[in-house]
Amino acid sequence: MRRVKTLITASFLTLIFIGLTGCGPSLTTKVKDFPKMYTEKPESILILPPMNETTAAEAKSYYSTTIETPFAYQGYYIFPNELTSEILKQEGIYDSELLYETPLKKFHDYFGADAVLFTTIKKWDVSYAVIASSLTVSIDAEIKSTKTSETLWKYNGTIVQNLSDQNSSGGLAGILVSVIATAINTALADYTKYAQVANARIINSAPYGVYHPNYMKDQNMEIIDQTPAQNNQ
Repeated sequence: MRRVKTLITASFLTLIFIGLTGCGPSLTTKVKDFPKMYTEKPESILILPPMNETTAAEAKSYYSTTIETPFAYQGYYIFPNELTSEILKQEGIYDSELLYETPLKKFHDYFGADAVLFTTIKKWDVSYAVIASSLTVSIDAEIKSTKTSETLWKYNGTIVQNLSDQNSSGGLAGILVSVIATAINTALADYTKYAQVANARIINSAPYGVYHPNYMKDQNMEIIDQTPAQNNQ
């Protein structure tokens, strides 16, 4: 019995040690991962309608309402969505997917934009299992130059929110309450709110623009390094 307790204690301490030493994210700096943002210094960004890789048809319209303001606060001039959409429609362009691999100089010609922001909705769904559910929003974002069509910055923001009831008591009655609460939480889940959280994780990694007081002062600011994950995509 004593040997069993010793083994359990040793295993527990090992897990704690691993948790303290091996689970932290790898860090990098903004200038190391995104040097072209500091050399090209884009002042204005044209935000294109998001690309949607999910089955949620409403995701594009909901997400479009969340992305402009954060980038404006980051210090960039952002072209109004209504103006962008109208000009693109006049040119017969409705899907951002058609533009991703094309030269982007036309957007400088049409709008005077220094760069274009592409966003891709990777996940926008709820995983539901009666007494447990979770909401996942995952967004890829990429800024590309209208001068060279090269990528200046790229990052992902993912949020997984547990929608399950956490306060129910045991027994059959407690399970029933949990089922009902989880169903209500799932039905009322505000994707827009969680998309804003995902955006915050994305945009905090972007270098500040010319209209931000910390412009060109954030080169050595540490961010989570996503380069290995991007290389594996």
